[in-house]
Amino acid sequence: MIEDAIILIPVFNPDEKIMDNFLNELSKKYKNIVFINDGSSKVHDEYFKKLETKYPIIKHYKNYGKGRGIKNGLNYILNNYKDFNAIIIADCDGQHSVSDITKCYEETLKNNNSLILGVRDFNKSNVPLKSRFGNKLTRNIFKIFVGLNISDTQTGLRGMSKTIAEEMLDISGERYEYETNTLIACKNKDINIIEVPISTIYIDNNRTSHFNPIKDSILIYKLFIKYIVVALSSFFIDILLFSLFLTAYDNIGIASSIVFSTLTARIISALYNYLINAKLVFKKMNKTSLIKYGLLVICQMFVSAFIVSYMCKHVFISPVILKIIIDAIIFVINFIIQREFIFKRK
Repeated sequence: MIEDAIILIPVFNPDEKIMDNFLNELSKKYKNIVFINDGSSKVHDEYFKKLETKYPIIKHYKNYGKGRGIKNGLNYILNNYKDFNAIIIADCDGQHSVSDITKCYEETLKNNNSLILGVRDFNKSNVPLKSRFGNKLTRNIFKIFVGLNISDTQTGLRGMSKTIAEEMLDISGERYEYETNTLIACKNKDINIIEVPISTIYIDNNRTSHFNPIKDSILIYKLFIKYIVVALSSFFIDILLFSLFLTAYDNIGIASSIVFSTLTARIISALYNYLINAKLVFKKMNKTSLIKYGLLVICQMFVSAFIVSYMCKHVFISPVILKIIIDAIIFVINFIIQREFIFKRK
């Protein structure tokens, strides 16, 4: 029996039969199992009383969310267990087999400075459509906006050492967005992420899942939504000012008016964009980031102005329309540069 690992299991209104089957097998291999009862309804009181005779249970008076439960569970383990080498977080809905938990445990022992993810294969035929679509969407957004190529961003099977667990305590998020935020935090803290392929198990089309596709997805994509809102508002300010200045400078020729309008509009919109991004999105503002951002804006102003001026001479399209198209392409490149070079945390 493995004694140097603690299995942490968040629970909310469980399918008791599925959970019993899972627990019977798990308890044969692992000595230390901790549960978080995240405000399950009273119909499960007797079931938890029975569990409490064998295992520690952290009880929430109401449903606070999986993220809060995991953080409370990690805090409990760090306070009450001294000699352990791994914490494995697993779901209780039958999606994680004991053999897969053991894979993550063994990988954690080998890589105690990394976060271990048990990742599923979403191309399997048994994967529900909403899960397949949601995973691919989040995976692509992560790749573009965070710079991480993660196969399964929402996996509930995760392994970590005591050192990594300590880093997980201060990460924001109360519900499912916490699992996403931990991956972003690993990127910011330079914590390596290792993927371990696991079985792709869905019971009854994943009916026991408490994930709300709309509400929880909004929480998960909060960081990206903030950036997009700031970028779009900056974009509209830039286009509006460009249009106004283009009219004001129309007496100096089309090429010159495009250059001057681009410069004036971009300086104003860029200052707005930097201040909002530094305070609300990337949450990093200093002299170095301001200088880097200024250089980025200067480069992009001239690139945008040059391309729009060149295109106006060869295609019969309004300069404003051309600028919208060109700047929309620059938008994604701009975010990546800001994330990786301007606001990157050491």
